[in-house]
Amino acid sequence: MKNKSLLVLLLALGCCSIQAQKSKKSPLPEALIQLNQKVDSLSILETKKRPLIGITTEIGPKKIAVNAVYAQSVILAGGTPYMIPTTDNVEVLRQIVAQLDGIVFTGGEDIQPTYYGDTPHENLEEVSPQRDTFDLMVMKMATDRNIPILGICRGLQLMNIYFGGTLYQDLPTQHPSDIHHRQKEPGTIPTHSASIVKGSKLAEIMQQDELQVNTFHHQAIKQPAPGFKITAWSPDSVVEAIEAYPVRPIIGVQFHPEIFTAAGDPIMRKLFKFLVNKADTFKLAKEIHSRILSVDTHTDTPLGFKNGYSVGLRKDNMVSIQKMEEGKLDAQFLAAFIWQGKRDEASSQKAVERTTQLIQSIYDEVEKYKDYCGIAVTGEDLIRLKGEGKKAFFIGIENGYAIGKDLKNIEKYKKMGVNYITLCHSYDNDICNSSTHTEDATKGLTKFGREVVKEMNRLGIMVDVSHASEGTFWDVIKESKQPIIASHSSARTLCNHDRNLTDEQLRALAKNGGVAQLCLLDAYINEDRKAATVCDAADHLDHMIKVAGIDHVGIGTDFDGGGGLQGCNGDNDLINLSIKMIEKGYTEEDLRKIWGGNLLRVMKQVQEAPLVASPKHR
Repeated sequence: MKNKSLLVLLLALGCCSIQAQKSKKSPLPEALIQLNQKVDSLSILETKKRPLIGITTEIGPKKIAVNAVYAQSVILAGGTPYMIPTTDNVEVLRQIVAQLDGIVFTGGEDIQPTYYGDTPHENLEEVSPQRDTFDLMVMKMATDRNIPILGICRGLQLMNIYFGGTLYQDLPTQHPSDIHHRQKEPGTIPTHSASIVKGSKLAEIMQQDELQVNTFHHQAIKQPAPGFKITAWSPDSVVEAIEAYPVRPIIGVQFHPEIFTAAGDPIMRKLFKFLVNKADTFKLAKEIHSRILSVDTHTDTPLGFKNGYSVGLRKDNMVSIQKMEEGKLDAQFLAAFIWQGKRDEASSQKAVERTTQLIQSIYDEVEKYKDYCGIAVTGEDLIRLKGEGKKAFFIGIENGYAIGKDLKNIEKYKKMGVNYITLCHSYDNDICNSSTHTEDATKGLTKFGREVVKEMNRLGIMVDVSHASEGTFWDVIKESKQPIIASHSSARTLCNHDRNLTDEQLRALAKNGGVAQLCLLDAYINEDRKAATVCDAADHLDHMIKVAGIDHVGIGTDFDGGGGLQGCNGDNDLINLSIKMIEKGYTEEDLRKIWGGNLLRVMKQVQEAPLVASPKHR
């Protein structure tokens, strides 16, 4: 009975407490309560991770309202705007740009003519050296990372001069016209038309061949930059739009779509929606690369170490730690490449010595930057290095001439961490016939060459048939007891070059369990080598997958050894290839296999092959 009374008392006290709380007025103002409720109304579980779109800022408080319109346009298109502070601090800007998925370069002042090799015109108007420095630094960082870009007015002019184009400094005197390109009407009122070039990306985006646009500019494009196409004109032949698609994710317009977009115009919003969509794909590619292991199986960078090239410096060489980070590449095979020389004893021994020096130079170079990279021999090494936030460098040998005439050198190279040997280069050697300068492409392995293949199998070194003749290829398929690789070869069906693999070879390589690595040398990708682009490379990769299967294809660029093409001209551009494959419908699991899974599988199988008895000649 006592317990029951106590329970009744507690309930009564509880009710009194609740009533007191209800009657107690909240210390927060109603307006703040409503704001908090708005923030809490959207669960974090329901929040979509929008792409982060940087917006370049202008100097001075009078420009804040204009920037607000840019931000509103990005929000309406599905992006998250981020105002990039105007600064010339490289470290700060680099950290900011590295997080961005897209960038809008905004309108504003004239640009200093020194940046496009011109002398100042007497009617040159307000320029801002501080802003020019800031904008051009951001432009470089953004294009180094292949971040999608939309340039508006000054932003269009900025991208044009950055890539080598020129400007009219004063339209009224240098390009007289009946159109007044600095309208007095509000920005939401169009004052002239812009004709869109058919077949352009702009035409695809806008789904029409003419726009009614506003105009607020004093300068304009005079000569478009190399690699850019003019895609829209005003009636007085002033350039209204340029683009670098499909090679670079960059488009620019001379008018101000953000004013229309913020006012609710659905047509102009398409430009921002396009940028946000491209940024979304770019963001996805970066996220995928953070989760997979990515390996480029062939570069010739060590050749340049004696000439000042370095894996730690972002110079003219295509391969460096910084470029690998920008392109989201985890690992690189550095090839100790040796030119084919005379095949006498003395020359062969010099080849061995030179190869040994090249391999040692790789170790020396990596040691200089050991806080940022390391030598990898196994897949486990790569996983460890990526976990430590470092880049991995594997070692290969290009041209079996490096073996000399003694099979013992293969074991020597194995102990030095070599993972594959390309049997030949562009000329026949003591091992086999080459695909290029050969006496007979139907001939293959020599007697010595068959012993080389057996020894490589025994020691766990991958046999590489890139550069080999068709005769050599088929002999290796027959002789090797382990899967083989083609470290840098493309599809002959799409580009008829002797260095590429036929569909029959691709199918045989797949049956062997091996892997064919796409080569990015322009002449192997497009028979008009100057026209070769990353789009062509993606087509080769797509074809190779359809023929050999998703489990038997990878990427070996041949950077710093002839590789490179429009849109993929260094480690930093490799993200573009992933983007093109995503746009073709390939999944994260597909990219995991293409970028490293297939090669690492073969390498592991070869390395784990049981050792057999020493050959008779030993």
